[in-house]
Amino acid sequence: MSSDETTLWKGSPSQWLNLGPFVITALLAGGVVAGGIFFPPAWALMVIPILYAVWRFLLVKSRRFELTTERLRVTEGVFNQKIDEIELYRVKDIAMERPLWMRLTGLASVNLQTSDRSLPFLTIPAIVNGVELREKLRKQVEVIRDSKRVRELDMDDHHEPGDLDHALDVNSP
Repeated sequence: MSSDETTLWKGSPSQWLNLGPFVITALLAGGVVAGGIFFPPAWALMVIPILYAVWRFLLVKSRRFELTTERLRVTEGVFNQKIDEIELYRVKDIAMERPLWMRLTGLASVNLQTSDRSLPFLTIPAIVNGVELREKLRKQVEVIRDSKRVRELDMDDHHEPGDLDHALDVNSP
């Protein structure tokens, strides 16, 4: 991070993402307990749902997002860490999703479409204050584009009738 680059936001997904896996783990643990009553060696299987729940917890906990004045950094990995960055001027579109369960828990997912080849789509899932993050991100993308004098230009392969590119194509009938 350069000396004039500052952090605007840091966050990680909510453990609410693990609600389904945690419920399944509780059901499996209940099954092991019921089986352990009739077959005591089955208690050894209790380690499987516990390890699965811990692993899911660590996967979500180890995923971090950091928005700076110039880039969005994504860090993930429990044992081996992977860090990816998206330069903010490469962000093409910002959308937000808030299904019912997220609205009830005060969460939102922010989806980015970028021109970055290694990360063309990125979802920042189940975060608190997603509306504020989306707005902060949108403003910072415009600031960085203005400072670098960069504009996003989409080039589509298909041609609509009346397109200037299609009209100027000498090989077209």
